[in-house]
Amino acid sequence: MGLLKEVLLLPAAPVRGSMWVIRRVLDEAERQYYDPAVIRSALARLEQKLEAGEIDDEEFDRLEDELLDRLEQAQAYHMQRPFGE
Repeated sequence: MGLLKEVLLLPAAPVRGSMWVIRRVLDEAERQYYDPAVIRSALARLEQKLEAGEIDDEEFDRLEDELLDRLEQAQAYHMQRPFGE
């Protein structure tokens, strides 16, 4: 039965392969988005831009708030994910 199933599902192989690739890309994007080190690095670059005069205090505050919110989300994300995922 296993061989018959594989033969019958053979036409769907490209779709199954594409879905696997899409899932891997989404997993990596999610990993990077929720990586606290990446967020902290972005906060440091943001502070450098403020000190260099590239952005004003208002824009700094807005972007800093967004990054701090993202850092909170990342911490919650890592707390709810099973270990090893």
